[in-house]
Amino acid sequence: MKRTIKIVVLGLLVISLNLFSQKVDPQHKVKIGDEAPNFTLRFLDGTTKQLRELRGNVIMLQFTASWCSVCLKEMPYIEEEIWKVHKENPNFKLFGIDFKEDKETIEKFIQKTKVSYPILLDEEGKIFELYAEKGAGVTRNVIIDKQGKVRFLTRLFVREEFDAMKKKINELLNE
Repeated sequence: MKRTIKIVVLGLLVISLNLFSQKVDPQHKVKIGDEAPNFTLRFLDGTTKQLRELRGNVIMLQFTASWCSVCLKEMPYIEEEIWKVHKENPNFKLFGIDFKEDKETIEKFIQKTKVSYPILLDEEGKIFELYAEKGAGVTRNVIIDKQGKVRFLTRLFVREEFDAMKKKINELLNE
């Protein structure tokens, strides 16, 4: 019984530290509660859309790159536990934002990872730099609420933080 309590307490401490750390990560330019910076979403088929045009939806931005080992580890979880769960919900949007790679590289990346959610172009890294400091690690997710406010931030792939992000997405979709 004492061991179980210690494990539960330790688990809660890890979750608390992860949730706290997302608020103070010096590499994030945005903070929880900030308005999400607008940018042009550039789809591989050449179409574009402004992020602000998607207000009224819960949006997940997944910053990624084909050379990022943590991204590769995280993507199957995003595909299975977030995208496949919510892709039919008209109030949910998920976009991978590929860091500084061209269309051909991204298309090969999609084939390799077998993800079905849209991966968008950010060939110069300008979108990434709206959300994170130049030179910061790529692996990060941003959850934006229906009013266009940042509501959750992740860095790297930590299972407890990922689960907390999924919970936040569900909460926001139910608001």
